[in-house]
Amino acid sequence: MPLTPMDSELFGQMFAQPEVAALYTDHAYLQRLLDVEAALARAQARLGLIPLASAEAITALATDFEPDLARLSAGLLQDGVPVPALLAQLRPALPPEAREHLHFGATSQDIVDTAFVLGARGALAVLRRLLLEVGDHLAGLGQSHAATLMPGRTHAQNALPITFGLKAAGWLTPLTRHLERLAELEGRLYAVSFGGAAGTLAALGQRGLDVAQALADELSLSVPPTPWHAQRDTVLELSAWLTGVCTSLGKFAQDVILLSQSEVGEVGEGGGGGGSSTMPQKQNPITAELILAAASTSAGLLAASARSGVQEHERGTHGWQVEWLVVPQLLGLTGAALAHSARLLSGLEVRAERMSQNLAASNGLMLAESLSFMLAQVMPRAEAQQLVRSAASRAAGGAGHLVTLVRDQLGSRGSDIDWARVTEAHTLGVSAELIQRALDHYVHVRELAAQEHR
Repeated sequence: MPLTPMDSELFGQMFAQPEVAALYTDHAYLQRLLDVEAALARAQARLGLIPLASAEAITALATDFEPDLARLSAGLLQDGVPVPALLAQLRPALPPEAREHLHFGATSQDIVDTAFVLGARGALAVLRRLLLEVGDHLAGLGQSHAATLMPGRTHAQNALPITFGLKAAGWLTPLTRHLERLAELEGRLYAVSFGGAAGTLAALGQRGLDVAQALADELSLSVPPTPWHAQRDTVLELSAWLTGVCTSLGKFAQDVILLSQSEVGEVGEGGGGGGSSTMPQKQNPITAELILAAASTSAGLLAASARSGVQEHERGTHGWQVEWLVVPQLLGLTGAALAHSARLLSGLEVRAERMSQNLAASNGLMLAESLSFMLAQVMPRAEAQQLVRSAASRAAGGAGHLVTLVRDQLGSRGSDIDWARVTEAHTLGVSAELIQRALDHYVHVRELAAQEHR
């Protein structure tokens, strides 16, 4: 196994979504650095700070330049950042009169951080599309199974009857909030980094802010109030958002694993699940396991991202490199978790008959709460609870159905109770309304996302 499975041809799609992974190859990363250098030159030419011919030459070179990776790697090891070695290769390839206008007034971190933002923007566009795909699947499940009865479980024990549609709505709602959070995050994250050597833009005199705005316009980014060289809160916010998505998908995947256990059997992964080399009867929930692996790993990476935000003075030391280790992995893992979730949901087997069987197998024990409240209409509540508790103990021991045991024990005292309504289908509370609220919320947020990214 390679040091980084995400970069492996064999393991890659297990732990990174291909489109996101393609954004984080060496070639794609270096091209973003070149794109920022070219945008800076065009911005400065537009402001009359460098000749237009120089900007055109820099842009043309950046479009098809092929860096020497071996020399870049050696320079990176020496300088700790790829920009100086990249500039050293670019300048000899430019006309002599344009060389001094390359990287004019900028510092390496301006280029690297702005390129980071461009990469994150591309990756988040992919993640948004996948998040909507997962959301659409869950919304469909919520709607089509709004009346599919199943056991509700608390502390891993049978509790009250619910519907599978409500469970799906419970998986959907956090993802809807993540879509809302993403819109808020993008407004803060998509900002140009341009501060010069110490965040004062001194090399550009009084034109520094003009250049920052022109560069931002070139790249369709915003300009923050101050340069953010050592202000890493938006990077942490991105990391937290990615981890949050993975965690919510992990909850869904954990539920799928529990519901697909042999003893439960209420759902199954489509396509037969994963096989065993020695036990042909097994259908392992492999896709759900991969989602959970992403969720668990992202939690550890988030801790590293939080620590990397503690940076020194106007420019940090090692925190920057920690971000390089952490954030691309988080983007890749989140993409993989979303892609796996979409695939799992597209073929999810919902076994309504088994859900009904599991309800029936409880001998009415999941009606205990409903019975207690109905009996409280004809007797003190404490007495009602005690009666139901006693009957539940007998039902659990196989003496019969809980409702029958309670009804027999009550005799004529239960004549005013509508026993026909003491069934699983009549104990769902406002489940239908809750499902509809979840669906309406998702549709609203989905429409907003579509409008914002047309």
